[in-house]
Amino acid sequence: MYFFLRHLSITDLGYSTVIGPKMMVNFVVPQNTISYNWCATQLAFFEIFIITELFILSAMAYDRYVAICKPLLYVVIMAGKICLLLVSLTYLYSFSTAIVVSSCIFSLSYCSSNVINHFFCDIVPLLSLSCSDTSLPETIVFISAATNLVLSLVIVLVSYFNIVLSILRMHSSEGRRKAFSTCASHMMAVTVFYGTLLFMYLQPQANYSLDTDKIASVFYTLVIPMLNPMIYSLRNKDVKAALQRFLTNSCCSFKSM
Repeated sequence: MYFFLRHLSITDLGYSTVIGPKMMVNFVVPQNTISYNWCATQLAFFEIFIITELFILSAMAYDRYVAICKPLLYVVIMAGKICLLLVSLTYLYSFSTAIVVSSCIFSLSYCSSNVINHFFCDIVPLLSLSCSDTSLPETIVFISAATNLVLSLVIVLVSYFNIVLSILRMHSSEGRRKAFSTCASHMMAVTVFYGTLLFMYLQPQANYSLDTDKIASVFYTLVIPMLNPMIYSLRNKDVKAALQRFLTNSCCSFKSM
């Protein structure tokens, strides 16, 4: 679990670093500009990290499935080499997909407005600026996004379906509690991340707007990378005790006022 958590942390740090610093600079600089090459680089790295996060979360769901449903075989199934292979394939696939998608977007001609209606170089705002035929890039982007989202979500749902069945078969309430606590943090992280992505991609086309897209993008590019460390830190007893003390002291201070 901690092996995958390290890579989830690297991924969260990666795409928040790609987006965050430039966005904060834009808050204080009167003229917000970004070069063509840096825009392409930003999009490529964003694609790499966002796809990596999808499949790291899927790998973590499978890891929790093996830990709860096949505990005696856990060391064999989730051996170090297998975990390393899963993460390596995820990075390789994310890199190749990001290169293909970014190349398609930046092979288009941009001959009209150069004002991006977003706080970073995202696919939809860039496509809206192009004066070329965007049917092929849109098809490639749709196939890539649908494949990545559906495939990773199916892995997560199947893993948790089997986990829930396994927990329901347990006769011991203590065993159920331990099994639930093993995957509670991951379930929360998955719900927040996939919930935001599904909200973006499954809303009716008539209701779509770039303003809504920007709000959702802030959530999954900046808020979720900050939430994930907090979510997983709550598994630690010392962190739980510190949080309880903080809440107790806050309540006492509020009552004394």
